[in-house]
Amino acid sequence: MSYILNIETATTNCSVSISKDGETIVLKEDNDKSYSHAERLHVYIDAALKEAKITPEDLSAIAISKGPGSYTGLRIGVSAAKGLCFALDKPLISVPTLEALAHKVNQKDGIIVPMLDARRMEVYSAIFDSNYYEIRETQAQILDENAFAEYLQRGKVYFVGNGVEKTKLLLNHDNAVFVENELPSANEMSRIAYSKYQKNNMEDVAYFEPYYLKDFVALKSKK
Repeated sequence: MSYILNIETATTNCSVSISKDGETIVLKEDNDKSYSHAERLHVYIDAALKEAKITPEDLSAIAISKGPGSYTGLRIGVSAAKGLCFALDKPLISVPTLEALAHKVNQKDGIIVPMLDARRMEVYSAIFDSNYYEIRETQAQILDENAFAEYLQRGKVYFVGNGVEKTKLLLNHDNAVFVENELPSANEMSRIAYSKYQKNNMEDVAYFEPYYLKDFVALKSKK
């Protein structure tokens, strides 16, 4: 019996789940547009453990959504996950954010394009088939009217994530299906994390860093 704590903070959705052998048994999340992860994340973790009626020591592993996404959100989530791993001596599993987001779409055919809003007309996107096999890696992509044209010509393309709003303004195609109001969630992390746990596909806790995709630019202190 394997319990895994899953943590998702790549967007405004602060999300925590407890899974048992790959199935979500507890989910705590809130999409607060003000990015309240620092205040709520540990509260949700404590509440999820209590609802699952397990202790931190009962966990088999900690899973974290690795990005891409919000720089601050990812830092908070990864810091919390690594802290728990060190304190509890538990392994760390990383789940690609867009892979988990793709699992929001359940279709027998077609292509799934999970996408997260970046700056201006840019999104972070990847492309998966209906079995969630990655057929194009994650990219920072500038959208235009010809985006995803080769896939739209072949059949249905399901766009999911908070990058959908800007995408549907550009793409007018019968094969484009826009799955709206969905964000990455710890719920969809459960099966992916458990699969990695079974394969002993773990991260080095000391050296693991989030996948930002683009460099974070900060001003240097004048001091």
